Amino acid sequence: MNDCIFCKIVKKELPTKIIFENDDFIAFNDIKPVSPTHILVIPRVHIKNLWEVEDTLGALHATSLLGKLLLTAKEIAEQQHLDEGFRTVINTGDNGGQTVYHLHLHILGGRFHKWPPG
Repeated sequence: MNDCIFCKIVKKELPTKIIFENDDFIAFNDIKPVSPTHILVIPRVHIKNLWEVEDTLGALHATSLLGKLLLTAKEIAEQQHLDEGFRTVINTGDNGGQTVYHLHLHILGGRFHKWPPG
C-alpha cells in the first residue's frame, strides 16, 4: 500500500506526533478533530477495513487484533484522562463514513456525545 497515508505514518515517512505506540498499533491526533480529544488508533499492518480483516489476517488473528485494538483504545483513554467517558468509532465503507481505507479506530472524548450520531 504505497499510497496509503496511514501506512506512511506507520513507516514514519510522514511527520506525525505519535501519542502512543506498541508492537501492534500507533495512535495520533486526528487532523480534523470533532471533539476536544480525537485520537486515531491504527494497526501497523495494512487492513482496508472491517470487511477485510479476516481475509487479511485469518479469523484467529483477526479476533486477536480486534480485541487488542479495543483494549489499546481503553489504555489510551486512561492515559488521556477521559474518566467521564469516551466514544469509539470504526467507520467502514463509503456509507459508513470511511475516508482513509486503512482500518482505524477513533477515540472521541472531552465532551458529551449525543445519540444518535449524525
